[in-house]
Amino acid sequence: MVKTVSKKTKQAINREMLESRILRSAEVVFAERGFSGASMERIAERANISKQNLIYYFSNKDLLYKRVLQETLNIWIDKLQLLELSEADPETSIRHYVKAKMQLSRDYPYGSKVFAHEIIGGAPVLRPYLVSDLKPQFERDINVVNSWINKGFINKIDPPYFFFMVWATTQSYADFSTQMEILMGQSQLHEEGYARAEKAVTELILHALGAGKK
Repeated sequence: MVKTVSKKTKQAINREMLESRILRSAEVVFAERGFSGASMERIAERANISKQNLIYYFSNKDLLYKRVLQETLNIWIDKLQLLELSEADPETSIRHYVKAKMQLSRDYPYGSKVFAHEIIGGAPVLRPYLVSDLKPQFERDINVVNSWINKGFINKIDPPYFFFMVWATTQSYADFSTQMEILMGQSQLHEEGYARAEKAVTELILHALGAGKK
């Protein structure tokens, strides 16, 4: 009995690892080729598995594309919940928020590009999830910022546009990385570059909000 449980656990772990590899490979292909230019054959090749094995996990390209978008959105929502930091002072919360967003741009650049393409195209697949999953979290985070304003912790601002600005600024390091690499004279953005960007973005935002330490 013990051996059976152990075997099932190992199978489950292997399945999760393979699914993750497939999704990361699909992110790259969808980001580089777009939905219409991507193919199950290319994704399978990128994941180093057979097309038959890929179809066993994801029966078609539509399903795989939808899953990539859902995974990307879920990761962002999980990492970027200001509500969890509502007891912290605004400076600490904002530093955490910007850092988390920069890490997502660094760690999931292809997922960010796929997400951006989907939104630019009118979010035909992702729209229901934006309404059901992202919007409620967005509204809770707005309430946190409004509470800071009401307590006099930060300057009076229009909270939704605070988030739009932070998202646009930090996501640029994924979506427009090629432009930044060219202008910065780098073949790719390295850890030092992300750290420098994080510091600059954070300090600019804190200064604008009047939330930085005096």
